[in-house]
Amino acid sequence: MDLRFFEIYRNGDYLMLLLNGAATSAALTALGGIIGFVLALGLALVRHLEIPGAQWVAMAYVEFIRNTPLIVQLFFVAFGLPLLLGYAWPFWAHALLALSLNFSAYFAEILRAGFRTVDEGQREAAAALGLRAWGTFRLIVMPQAVGRMFPSLSSQFVFLFLTTGIIAEIGVRDLTNAGMFIDSRTFRTFEVYMTLTAIYISISLAYKAAMAGLYRWRFPWLALGR
Repeated sequence: MDLRFFEIYRNGDYLMLLLNGAATSAALTALGGIIGFVLALGLALVRHLEIPGAQWVAMAYVEFIRNTPLIVQLFFVAFGLPLLLGYAWPFWAHALLALSLNFSAYFAEILRAGFRTVDEGQREAAAALGLRAWGTFRLIVMPQAVGRMFPSLSSQFVFLFLTTGIIAEIGVRDLTNAGMFIDSRTFRTFEVYMTLTAIYISISLAYKAAMAGLYRWRFPWLALGR
C-alpha cells in the first residue's frame, strides 16, 4: 500500500485546518458539556422531587432526546427552529445548542440515579440540624451524587465528544469538516481519516486526563478509594 501522509503534513494550510478544526470540536464539546450539565441538574432535580406537572415535561424531554439521533436533533435546531422562531444564528451556535440539549438529557439520567444513592437518613439528619431543603440538597445530596456518578458523567462526555463529527453536516468547520475538505483536495482518504482518528484519540485522552484530575481535586474522599 502506498501511504502518503506527507501530502497532508507538508501543506501548512492543511495543518492549520486540522488545528482549527480540532480546537472547534474540543471547544464546542466543552461548552456543550458545561451548559448541558447545568440543564441536567435542573431536569434531574425536577424528576427527583417529583414536582407535579413539571416532572412529566422533564421526563418527556429526556426520553425524546435519548430516543432520537443526534443528527436529527442537529437538523431540527439548525433548520427547523429558525423557521419556527424567525431567528438567524451562525452554524456553530446551532451546533452548540444541539450538543447542549443532547448532553443535558444523558447527564440528567445519570444525575437522577446519583440522587437516589444518597441515604435518606442523611437528609433526616440534616433536617434535624436545621438545614432547609435547598441547603440539604446543595451541601449534602448534590456533592455526593455528582461525586459518585462522576466517572459515568466523564465516560458519557467523552463518548458524546466522539459523536460530534456530525456537526460538519451543517457546515461547522470542525475536525471532521477539515478532514473532508483535505480529502476532497488530496484524494488520500485513508491517510486523512487515520490522521483524524489519531487526533480524536488524542483529544479524548486529554479530556480523560483532565476529568481524572478534576475528580481527584473535587472529590478526594472518593478518589482515594479507586
